Amino acid sequence: MLVLGMDSATSACSAAVVKDGNVLAQEFTEMARGHAEALVPIIKRVLEAARCSVGELDLIAATVGPGAYTGVRIGLSTAQTMSLAATVPLLGVTTLEAVARAAQDSSGNALLVLMDTKRADFYAQAFDGSGTALGEPAALTAAELLVAFPSSDLRLAGDAAERAAVVFREVGRAVELLDAPGMPDSAWVARIGSERAAEARVGATPPLYLRPPDVGPSGGRRQ
Repeated sequence: MLVLGMDSATSACSAAVVKDGNVLAQEFTEMARGHAEALVPIIKRVLEAARCSVGELDLIAATVGPGAYTGVRIGLSTAQTMSLAATVPLLGVTTLEAVARAAQDSSGNALLVLMDTKRADFYAQAFDGSGTALGEPAALTAAELLVAFPSSDLRLAGDAAERAAVVFREVGRAVELLDAPGMPDSAWVARIGSERAAEARVGATPPLYLRPPDVGPSGGRRQ
């Protein structure tokens, strides 16, 4: 199966072309802003590097959040336009799931993924050793995080893992910070998409917003 995976929901912009689980081409760029200008050129370059066109894809997989409101919207609108134009099925993958799968190791132990919200709270979700979710994703304050995950021994991944580790250690909890990408890996977005290809549909896929977007004093959204 030939799959294009993409992410612009976090503080990075990336895309990858994966065939039967193997990466043919991939590009990843960290950025706080500019996803709207960067995403399409990145997609074009990875398709060219993989020597394939959008019409040859079997599936498009895109992150649906949680993440930055603008980034999620940019990624999904791009993916939906491509899906409709080329009649290629589209599947949404959460940023938390993508990070969890990339952080898997041979131990098979559960882990807690924590993503940056650009606020004082955390996007959080627990996964078992196979990357299967153990509960629903949620936006949690530090106090809520301690209550929701009472284990005394936690394995943490995600771009907010270090900040969360401080919260747990301040109350005497033992935590392990995994040596894994803190942001979604577009190759894993593509692989997850291929595993769930039967769920894909041409056209729209809903975003995952765990809270409303920030709104500035003038009514414009803060990035």
